[in-house]
Order: sequence, then structure tokens, then C-alpha cells
Amino acid sequence: MSEKQRGQDYLTNVTDKLKAVEARGAEQFKKAGAMIADAYAEDRLIHVYGGGGHTCLMIAEMFFRAGGFANVNPIMGHDISPWCQSLKYLEVERTPGYANCLIRYYKVGAGDLLIIFHNIGANPTTIDAAEEAKKRGAKIIAVSSSDWAAKLPKQHHIRHPNKKHLFDYADLKIDDMNPYGDADFYVEGFDVPIAPTSTMVDAFIAHRMVIEAVAAMVERGLEPPVFRSANLPDGDAFNAALIKRYDSRVKDL
Repeated sequence: MSEKQRGQDYLTNVTDKLKAVEARGAEQFKKAGAMIADAYAEDRLIHVYGGGGHTCLMIAEMFFRAGGFANVNPIMGHDISPWCQSLKYLEVERTPGYANCLIRYYKVGAGDLLIIFHNIGANPTTIDAAEEAKKRGAKIIAVSSSDWAAKLPKQHHIRHPNKKHLFDYADLKIDDMNPYGDADFYVEGFDVPIAPTSTMVDAFIAHRMVIEAVAAMVERGLEPPVFRSANLPDGDAFNAALIKRYDSRVKDL
């Protein structure tokens, strides 16, 4: 197989997944947008959390960037993110109790909105975050995979002791259709799958929610709290008012 064909096949793999997620999730994106707009209308933060590993990248995808909301509160669990030593974060994300502390520290409370990303959706740092948030009265948008939910063995050692899935806690479920095993692209002559697409798909989902939220805000006559690029000549000046509005409430600003 030629280099060109490999590239085309991978492009097809990515675009097919994006199209499938859009086709299946269009109504969920609209509902998510309405939930985000509801929270903003009540002057609430939008809490965003990744349950471990590369799903933590979605926190960065939604926080403090051009075209993103200024009222996003990133729930940063550095010990479960790719910025921590890999074997350490793998251990921590399988340890019950850690995520409960994060939800409390970031003050997720009654009536708040929490977006949780985790493709697998069953490890302790995902389940504990969801359980703690629900206990405190928050609403949850869960972004995860129905394929993983259906196929991951109930007795797998990575699971939370209660054997639940993130979708069990969701007020709104968004299926990212991540395939069981994550990577699913093969190079001829090598039988281990490579080139996972979950980060691209989840980033698409993150921005689709923002698009629908902005549309919902505009329809309601609200001014969406959206950052411009700080690298534009007037970027810092434009963003200053938004930063002043939220820097006392968003811990990581």
C-alpha cells in the first residue's frame, strides 16, 4: 500500500467517525448547548473534567482559548493527565477517592453543570467525579463511548468497585463512538492497531457543544462570553473584561 493510500485511508477513518458522531449526536449537541446557555443565564460556571489520560486534553480544548467560553472552569487533575508521569497517572486514575476531592475543591455545587469526558467511562476517577457531582446536586453532560460501555468486562480491574459507567450518571449522554480498544487503524504487515482518533472526535464534540450554546445564547438575547485570540492586536484589550469578570471564580485563570 502506498503512502498516499495510507494517508487517504486514515483520512477516511477520521472523517467517517466525525460524520457518524454528527449524524447520531446532532440533537444531543443542541440539548447540550441549551444546558450551557441555561447555566450562563444563571451566571454559573461551566465545569469541565476529563476522567484520566488523554481525555484530560479536552479540558485544555475548552479552556482559555480563542473562540471558547470565558466561564469555563477547568477541573485540573494533574496527577491523572498526560502532563504527569505516565505510569503514575495510570495508577492514580485507578484509585478510588481522588476525584471526589477534585469536585469538592473546584466547588461544583447544586444546579451547576459539569461536562465529563472519558471514552472508557468506567475507571474510578471518572465514576467518583460523577458520583460526587450528583451527590452535590450538579447536572452532568457525559461524553463517552457506548462501544466501551457494552464490551468492557464487568470484572475488569480498571473498573470502579461499583461497576457503573459514566452514562449511568448522565443528565445528557453524548456517544463519541470511540471503538473498543481505541486505536483501529492498521498498516499492512503489522497487526497492532495505531493512530487513534478519540482526541479529534472529542474535540469536535467539545466545539459542537460550544457552537450550539452560542446559538442558544444569541436566540435568548444574551451576549456569549467568548474570548478572542490574545495574539490579535486588540486581543488582550478585548479579553480583559471577560477575565476581570471571571478571574475570582475560575481557579486556573
